[in-house]
Amino acid sequence: MFSFQITSKNNRARTGIFTTPHGDLITPVFAPVGTQATVKTLTPEHLKEIQASLVLSNTYHLYLRPGDELVRDMGGLHKFMQWPNPMLTDSGGFQVFSLSNTRKIDDDGVTFKSHIDGSTHRFTPEKSIAIQENLGADIIMAFDECSDPNDIAYSKIAMDRTHRWAERSIKAKTRPDQALFGIVQGGVNADLRAESAQFIASLDTPGIAIGGLSVGETKQEMHDTLDVVTPLLPENKPRYLMGVGTPEDLINGVLRGIDIFDCVLPTRLARHHSAFAPEGRLNMMNATFARDERPIDETCDCYTCKTFTRAYIRHLIAAKELLAGTLISIHNLRALIRLMEKIRIYIAEGSFESYAPELLNQWSNNAKRAGNG
Repeated sequence: MFSFQITSKNNRARTGIFTTPHGDLITPVFAPVGTQATVKTLTPEHLKEIQASLVLSNTYHLYLRPGDELVRDMGGLHKFMQWPNPMLTDSGGFQVFSLSNTRKIDDDGVTFKSHIDGSTHRFTPEKSIAIQENLGADIIMAFDECSDPNDIAYSKIAMDRTHRWAERSIKAKTRPDQALFGIVQGGVNADLRAESAQFIASLDTPGIAIGGLSVGETKQEMHDTLDVVTPLLPENKPRYLMGVGTPEDLINGVLRGIDIFDCVLPTRLARHHSAFAPEGRLNMMNATFARDERPIDETCDCYTCKTFTRAYIRHLIAAKELLAGTLISIHNLRALIRLMEKIRIYIAEGSFESYAPELLNQWSNNAKRAGNG
């Protein structure tokens, strides 16, 4: 049910087609994050209109609420949230990692307390896979342990545990219609990352994820880590960089051979009134936009930019209208999806490496707000 075909290459950057039971993914691809079976403030129709092709949901959150068995009984995640295209679920490992004050890790699994009501729960590789099989996403993740990237000694322990858990995850998997990805860990230590990349590659999973980045390391450390890892991964498997998604990260990741990205950044920024624009990241609450008749981005083809002015969006924010978050989310996600479309064209033309510095320069302004915001 799963296959990956590379269609174009430009040095390490590549385009491809990953076939899943719910449709083909044209890579490289950016996936909006629907943590709790919804991309915040957006409907599935919005996602179709901005040409999103993959949505990520969260194993930990859906296990706690509404419960993975309920989702299974409602026909699975695709039917439950009315999203007909490919979906991906993470293993819950990162969320458990983030509960540093309320979780205990041992070689068998992790015991943790719910952030909702403080109740105690336990995840093992077998439990994570069972939850993800109930949810029914096309792409699922092996259970892993994310560690502090700067703690080399513990990164080794967490990496070894991740490898054992990957083997157990593979044994626990029963559904043939789900592609299980192993996860490379190892902090920002080159030797550990190389060891992990080679081990996970040896498991011959349908795809490989790279975890434990964008968790406090520098951008250069992330790039150096990818430079170590991707050359050691098989060419014929899609590579997923977990939880990474600024525009600059997408460009730099594709340059290093990454195929799949996801991140909460575009919708989180939108809820804080921040929009991607050619002149930089705009604070749409800025008073200078009160009479601005331009769209957020005159080059953008999204519903927001084709329909509304900056002045109107600023008014919605000032009036505390929920529509503001929806309109900015539509634009921010479409901006990243358009970026990936452009990158795919450049790769197919063999010119992505030549255009990458220009793209990086264009998007570097979006690391900060423009104007007085």
